[in-house]
Amino acid sequence: MLSNKILLFYRPFSCQSIANIIEPWGCSKAHQDREVEMLNFPPKWHDPSQDELSFANELLEFHFQSAVEELLTICQTEVQSETGDEKEHLKITLLRIHSALQGVMSCLPELRPSYKDGRSKVVEPSFFIAGSSGSTVGSSEMREKAAELVHIACRYLLKERTDDSILLALVVRVIDALVNYGSLEYDEWSSHVQAWKLESAAIIEPQCNFIVPFHAQGKKRPRWALVDKAHLHNTWRCSQSSYHRYRTDANVSPSSLMVNLVKDLLDLSLHNYETVRSYAGRSLTKMLKRWPSLISDCVLTLTENLRDSKALEHVVLGSCSILASQTVLRHLTTDSASLSSFIMGILGSSHHESIKCQKAITELFVKYNIRFSGISRSFFKNSQSLADRPGFLGLFSQINALGFETNSLHWRYNLMANRVLLLLILASRSEPDIYSQILAETAGHFLRNLKSQLPHSRMLAISALNTLLEGSPHKASVEDSQQSLDHPEECNILSTGTLLNDIIQEEGFMNDTLNSLSHVHIISDSDGSSKASYGASSFQSGSDKAITYFYFDFSASWPCTPSWISLVGGGTFYSSFAKIFKRLIQQCGMPVMSSLQTALEEFLSSKERSRQCVAAEAMAGMLHSDVSGDLESGSDWLMLQLQKVVLAPSVESVPEWASCIRYAVTGKERSGTRAPVLRQKVLDCLCTAVPQSVATSVLAKRYSFLSVALIEISPHKMSPAEEQYHVTILNELLDNMSHSSAQVREAIGVAMCVACSNVRLAGARSPGVLTEQTGNEYWYKRLTDGATELSVSIQNNSQSKQLELASDSSTANGLDNKEEADAKRMETIFHFMIASLKSGRSSVLLDVIIALFYPVLSLQETSNKDLSLLAKSAFELLKWRTLPRPFLETAIMAILSSVNDPNWRTRSALLSYLRTFTYRHTFILSGSEKSQIWQTIEKLLVDNQVEVREHAAGVLASLMRGIDKDLSKDFRNRSYAQAQRILDMRRRTPKSGHSVATIHGAVLALTASVLSVPYDMPSWLPGHVTLLAHFIREPSPVKSTVTKAVAEFKRTHADTWSIQKDAFTEDELEVLRDTSSSSSYFA
Repeated sequence: MLSNKILLFYRPFSCQSIANIIEPWGCSKAHQDREVEMLNFPPKWHDPSQDELSFANELLEFHFQSAVEELLTICQTEVQSETGDEKEHLKITLLRIHSALQGVMSCLPELRPSYKDGRSKVVEPSFFIAGSSGSTVGSSEMREKAAELVHIACRYLLKERTDDSILLALVVRVIDALVNYGSLEYDEWSSHVQAWKLESAAIIEPQCNFIVPFHAQGKKRPRWALVDKAHLHNTWRCSQSSYHRYRTDANVSPSSLMVNLVKDLLDLSLHNYETVRSYAGRSLTKMLKRWPSLISDCVLTLTENLRDSKALEHVVLGSCSILASQTVLRHLTTDSASLSSFIMGILGSSHHESIKCQKAITELFVKYNIRFSGISRSFFKNSQSLADRPGFLGLFSQINALGFETNSLHWRYNLMANRVLLLLILASRSEPDIYSQILAETAGHFLRNLKSQLPHSRMLAISALNTLLEGSPHKASVEDSQQSLDHPEECNILSTGTLLNDIIQEEGFMNDTLNSLSHVHIISDSDGSSKASYGASSFQSGSDKAITYFYFDFSASWPCTPSWISLVGGGTFYSSFAKIFKRLIQQCGMPVMSSLQTALEEFLSSKERSRQCVAAEAMAGMLHSDVSGDLESGSDWLMLQLQKVVLAPSVESVPEWASCIRYAVTGKERSGTRAPVLRQKVLDCLCTAVPQSVATSVLAKRYSFLSVALIEISPHKMSPAEEQYHVTILNELLDNMSHSSAQVREAIGVAMCVACSNVRLAGARSPGVLTEQTGNEYWYKRLTDGATELSVSIQNNSQSKQLELASDSSTANGLDNKEEADAKRMETIFHFMIASLKSGRSSVLLDVIIALFYPVLSLQETSNKDLSLLAKSAFELLKWRTLPRPFLETAIMAILSSVNDPNWRTRSALLSYLRTFTYRHTFILSGSEKSQIWQTIEKLLVDNQVEVREHAAGVLASLMRGIDKDLSKDFRNRSYAQAQRILDMRRRTPKSGHSVATIHGAVLALTASVLSVPYDMPSWLPGHVTLLAHFIREPSPVKSTVTKAVAEFKRTHADTWSIQKDAFTEDELEVLRDTSSSSSYFA
């Protein structure tokens, strides 16, 4: 068969034995002589002779031309036969035509295009693809005649047999083979590539093969696979030989035959059967991709179907399917007429009542919204509408009119119109003249939409205003404004600000806007937090979100610093809302500030959390705007309101107001190092002490506000005033560590973490700056001095309370108060440690954390449940913290000093920490340090408390699996020798002088060795297990340890016991059987 213009023959093998029939595997990059010999016969490429070509032409005329003529005869004559016979006749004829085209593929020359300059219709290739040339069969006239007759047959079928999907699908396949030259090869290549990806792993051998003694230079595969790969690549070359020939030449256009067939495909893509629409749509898309000049007419036709109120459902579905193709969407960026028709077609299609139609139109717009990549610059040059081509400003005006709610347009189409409006104005930024004409009107339009009754329009207006409004601080004075008129680049800002000011000054506008934005905050009754991560997304479908969201939603959002404080988490503060108010104030100046002050009076006093949320966002924008008008009066009002918020007894909206304060003090510029103008006044307000009569919740709120404010201060750029704030705050926090309220103590611990880390970082930047004020280690000493003694005292008091059943309250009242104060102070210290470890600020506070290590270990089990719970939480965070080398030596000394602690629970906690600590620091611990840790754990094997001994054995078993092979081997040998020595002495003298702890420690050492290899069978293991089993006759707890260890050994080795039992002798197996057998009553 003729294929790919080249005939490919495989080299036959001569008759030989079965063992030699299979081709050897080799590598195309090989240099070994024997592999080169195996690959020295390449595929044989054969150019057909004239006789072969003549025979192929005869076959083509017989099977192709006769079938085409027969198809025309069927369609033009009245066949006196049954309907079923005619259908079968048509089906067979169309199958013959398609099979013939599939056989010749691109060997049959393609349809000749038309040239605008009247040149010859001979195709002149502009470039050459190697591997695509070869002999041809038939002629272009043959394909053109077939195209003409197939067009007639298609019209006949659409008229007479429009319900026969099988025949129509066959016609689509025939048209595709006729018009899309090279598509058959491409489809073959595509399917072959997919099959190759699935099967190639089974016929490819890696270059590194440890079965044979040599390695190949590359991957090895059988010779037929190499030939198949070459054939596959040649098929692709053939499909691309003339595909791009006409795409870049505007002088070449498709012939009338191509146009007729494209119209046929267009009609078929709107058919009422989905199968036919799908086949025709794929074929039409391929045709449009090759001939871009045909796209405009198709777009105009399809968008007219969307606007037509009488269009049927299947017509709308087919139109949306074609318009959503990437080829059409890419064409919209270059053709203004198609773009205008496309946009107005979608926006004018709200009359369709079918749910499927509305879903298809929405998906089409969402896809366009996602793939929008700009507008052709030629569109801006013709900004005014012409007779045959709409101008940009004319299109913009039409869409702007559709974006108002008063036009009774469906809310989703109103949303689409506003979205297109935003896309168009952003695309016009490259044209300053046009952009300046529409910016003010568009910004005003979206500003009015902030108080829209449609939630989706409000969300889109927020995105639009954050994008359109400039972020430069406003110059509010008249002299500055007059000077700005002399600069053309500022005229645009002034005109926009004037229009926005006029809108804002309308009666009740700001109040209505705040009220509408408060409806966006949906508060859950169950947890008091928002159901949505962004605005109204809880009541938005996926399509609506795709229309509303824009690029800044996916950029780095505020805050840039980590959010880890649980006291102020879970709020509904939206930084995009605060950004709107900030930009409005910067754009319009003090009039916006005055309007907000009037409107916020009601919202600040409201008890509804949603209104408090929007008030917090508005306040954040005002505080962060850095306006330069009447700053004193505005800031005084803001500080007064902020003071009221701090002293308000309500705590429901604390997360929102904490975010407001955090936003207000956030640094400016990209690096966030320039302080806002009002940061110092905000800190002054927060540092003002509250009256002592206020509730503890208010005090906790104030400390939380201080924490989030200090987080946003850059320690490396701290001003002297900010350093003084830290000193003042630290003194107050250290004095209140024993506060009676648990909530206040937690807030103090968090604030201390932030303040101390900032002071440390600032001191690292400029040593000596804070030394005069804090004594360099003032706060460090107050935190750590006496912490160990305090924990010992708390521990002793806890034990004494458990022992005493009754006590005289009159004599112990003063002592109890001191104990209670000590416990509360320790709780604050634990809150400080937890905050440091969770926030990542522990890297500058490691010396403090190491100094507080003993309290964390010793207070995990006390009568004070709250204190113990905090100690356990701090312990879980601490054990995963890695310590760098300057602090590692101190940490090891502090850790190992707890081995002699009189409380066995502290020693057990030490073992738990050492298990994780050793693994986390395996690669930085020295050999002596590892040995020191090992000896400490080994010492606890003979501890007085049985729980500690068993815990130490478990830790050693885990460490033996990877910490140090030499230490493990030495411990294993010593433990075996010690156990053997004790066993021998116990056999000679049953009542030897060994204590229970000594015998149990030796058995536990053996147990650690056995359990360190749960599934393997090293050579030493049978002896250790057998020796361990000999201690089965010892009393408890030794006996129970042996029983559990042997049972665990048998469980982990059960799957491979049939093999691994050969490593044991018969005597050893007998000992194991005796260990596992239960005692008999009759023994």
